[in-house]
Amino acid sequence: SDDSHEPVEESDSSEDEVAPRNTVGDVPLEWYKDEEHIGYDLTGRKIKKRERKNKLDSFLARVDDSKNWRRIYDEYNDEEVELTKQEVKLIRRLVKGKAPHADFDPYAPYVDWFAWDGAGHPLSNAPEPKSRFIPSKWESKTVLRYVRAIRKGLIKFDEKPKEEPKFYALWDDSSSVERQGLSYIPAPKPKLPGHDESYNPSLEYVPTAEEINSYQLLNEEDRPKFIPKQYTSLRSLPAYGKAVQDVFDRCLDLYLCPRVRKKRLQIDPEMLKPKLPSKKDLKPYPTTCYLEYRGHKGPVTSISTESTGQWIASGSMDGTVRVWEVETGRCLRIWNLEEPIAEVAWNPLPDRPILAVAVGRDVFILNTQCGSEEETKNVEELLHIEPSTANDSSGTASSISSWSRDERHSGIRIKHFKLSKKFTQAIPIKTKGIPVATAFHPTRSTFFKASKKDVLVYDLLKQQRTKKLDAGVRNISSIAVHPGGDNVIVGSKDGKLCWFDMDLSSQPYRVLRSHSKDINGVAFHRSYPLFASCSDDCTALVSHGMVYSDLNENPSLVPLQILRGHSDTNGRGVLDCEFHPRQPWLFTAGADSLVRLYCH
Repeated sequence: SDDSHEPVEESDSSEDEVAPRNTVGDVPLEWYKDEEHIGYDLTGRKIKKRERKNKLDSFLARVDDSKNWRRIYDEYNDEEVELTKQEVKLIRRLVKGKAPHADFDPYAPYVDWFAWDGAGHPLSNAPEPKSRFIPSKWESKTVLRYVRAIRKGLIKFDEKPKEEPKFYALWDDSSSVERQGLSYIPAPKPKLPGHDESYNPSLEYVPTAEEINSYQLLNEEDRPKFIPKQYTSLRSLPAYGKAVQDVFDRCLDLYLCPRVRKKRLQIDPEMLKPKLPSKKDLKPYPTTCYLEYRGHKGPVTSISTESTGQWIASGSMDGTVRVWEVETGRCLRIWNLEEPIAEVAWNPLPDRPILAVAVGRDVFILNTQCGSEEETKNVEELLHIEPSTANDSSGTASSISSWSRDERHSGIRIKHFKLSKKFTQAIPIKTKGIPVATAFHPTRSTFFKASKKDVLVYDLLKQQRTKKLDAGVRNISSIAVHPGGDNVIVGSKDGKLCWFDMDLSSQPYRVLRSHSKDINGVAFHRSYPLFASCSDDCTALVSHGMVYSDLNENPSLVPLQILRGHSDTNGRGVLDCEFHPRQPWLFTAGADSLVRLYCH
């Protein structure tokens, strides 16, 4: 083949007289380390590498041939060369540090080539040449060239000599002239040793073995720098192992110490606190538990107060709905719906005491019979509907829900078929995210829908989205609208409560971190400047929230009271809270199957 190449046999003459076969030139041989060839010949064909012997073949060759130890590998020419005896002797002399040739005498006697006896003149007694006394023509030309360069400004001389940098001791008490005008600042003083650094400290300073083992569990920054030990005498005290480290740290303290004098401001720490009104000036607000409503056998998930404040309804996971008298705690009515109750709500009109209960995908509208005989009769006529013979599948209402008479509970049962995507009014706007909580504006046709990350505000008349509130929390759990309609509070599952000022920004005006666990419910009072939040940490927080009519003044938020009393049940605490419509009272529903009333 073209790549094959037969090496030419070399003669017995010296290798200096034979031209090298390899035409690599100055290219490093490492470039051909992973290649099958090593350079090219004069015709441009590749010079293939020879196959190297492995260790086993080299060992067998060394055993068979006694002269094999004289063979070396020439990497440049890719061949094995056998050294002659003369070359071996030369190499051995070089290894021993001797001259290569044995005939060379490094200590030969000195031969003086000149006779110095009686000589009064140097080696040459010839007279000096005339050229040494004539000025040099080339030096004059060089000087003339420099003169012209100086006149043209090509060569410039510094008028002022370079000032050498002045060094001074940084922490020395020297004059200000040497310090270049800087005032003297004393060096920071090192920390003096205490009783624990004594060679024989008291027993109260010496840690036990358990305390020393507990230090290993701490982070390196939190561990004590020095562990005291007791010694019988000063002679038995060993050398300090961290002496070099302490000196290095001291040098760092001196090196990194700030060299600026700062005037200390005499500020009272109490002046830095925000000026909050006194709790006495913000009364009344609920502080103590006044009454407990017992009767449910499961966690109470939802509560709702009647508009007059005389009755309160509660729904539980045991499938029952109860109506209580607020002042006495008497249970007036019980409905067993046989499914966990999700939400209960009273009708806001006082002359129609109707209760709505959400159970799964169904909604029950119940007649509580809490009013007068005339009001009860009007409610019965209002809830009376004719049984429908057939449903029109083409209509929008029938495709969303169906209304039917519930004789067992003396009310109406509304069955929703698409509760996950439809509400009381079908919003024609596509919404992103699963709805977590909803609320209506108290005076305008505005609808609030809270998802896990944000709150969307819709105008039901224009059927369009008007605003998006970004809570910036992990997971929203509840929402409540201020009676004025311009402020919204949002509770989250990371224990944060966000207050939104609708006229100010879409970001939270204030974020309150008042609970250590999930917030399950938030509520505003209808007439008092109060709002509350309840959490799984078995507490309810009552806060003061004053909203001013002046748009230039921001709302005032002051935490007032933490209400306790509910017990933890399966990791759940207070599940819902609701204010009394007329009094500064707060109702709480807990996972311990109790409903509590807190009064001022």
